[in-house]
Amino acid sequence: MIKRRTRRMDMNDAHAIFNMGCDYMDGKHGLRQDYTKALELCHRAAKLGYAKAYAGIGYVYNNGRGVEIDKKKARHYYELAAMRGDEVARYNLGNMERQAGNIDRALKHYMIAVRGGISQSLERVKALYSDGYLTKDDYTKALRTYQAYLGEIKSNQRDEAAAADDHYRYY
Repeated sequence: MIKRRTRRMDMNDAHAIFNMGCDYMDGKHGLRQDYTKALELCHRAAKLGYAKAYAGIGYVYNNGRGVEIDKKKARHYYELAAMRGDEVARYNLGNMERQAGNIDRALKHYMIAVRGGISQSLERVKALYSDGYLTKDDYTKALRTYQAYLGEIKSNQRDEAAAADDHYRYY
């Protein structure tokens, strides 16, 4: 697998470059854990326009994985990822806004992530509603949005896979 991925990396396959960075980050597939190499590969994939790579860099700075925690840099990279369509980055931006007390901005990010199928965002909206920060209409809209997402991705093959193994459950 590493040989195949290395060949793909030589052809500037951003997905392969990012995945190799993740493997270095976690020390997987026989690679030693190397945060510097992981960050270098994430930056390389990001320069090729791969949104998940920007989100990965944001994660590194947000959680201090081999670097000093830097929330400003984390936000910057999450924003770059979100602008390129990464829903997980939207969820993370929602969390940052919620922690800063910016509930309206948090809700906007969470709703975009809910539209993209990020169930954790729906849970955050639910928690904000339960804590009295959002209206029933806000929560209802989030539920309907997530239901619409599930309707769009529903298929017999997915239902069969979900019935066979919880790992493939999408609802």
